[in-house]
Amino acid sequence: MGAQVEVMFGVQSWRFPLQADRITVGKAAENDISLTDDPTASHLHAILERFPAGWCVTDLGSSNGTSVNGERIWSSRRLRPGDEIRVGQTRLIFRDPLAALGTQTEAEDAPPSLTGRERDVLVALCRPLLDRDMFTEPASTRTIADELIITQAAVKQHLINLYDKFGVPATDSNRRARLANEALRRGAVSLAELRAGESQ
Repeated sequence: MGAQVEVMFGVQSWRFPLQADRITVGKAAENDISLTDDPTASHLHAILERFPAGWCVTDLGSSNGTSVNGERIWSSRRLRPGDEIRVGQTRLIFRDPLAALGTQTEAEDAPPSLTGRERDVLVALCRPLLDRDMFTEPASTRTIADELIITQAAVKQHLINLYDKFGVPATDSNRRARLANEALRRGAVSLAELRAGESQ
């Protein structure tokens, strides 16, 4: 059984399997998770999205906001099994049995500290993963160099540092993809950062 959310409003409760890559949540009937009985939910309130590293929730500028575990979010937030998403007066509990099998402590899972340039390289590396057709390959060193206006040699050196910080072994045959997945999974790069660069 894959990821799902348990939706609770008042005395009502139901489970919604997350089978598509993008799930809309809101009061309008056309939403995937329709909260027609919740007067405090916006027409289109939030979305749940599947990425290589797992699931994220994004508030869509709703009037009452979206919170995760009691904390209001202002962009996208990566979800962990058991997280409670609050949309209006409705609670959604995120469940992912597959992710729960490989749980780590928060300290081990926290992203490493990065320099400003390392973060720029990481964001440029991960940006192609937003493509909707399929999760494509991360950006090449040439693409990153062109975007950041630095040499490919500099990009390669930054990537070496990032592989080391994220624990991606030199023996990994697909190091760039592994690094991108780790960066998203551990919250080192947010979906908001990736989208911000798309419009530049």
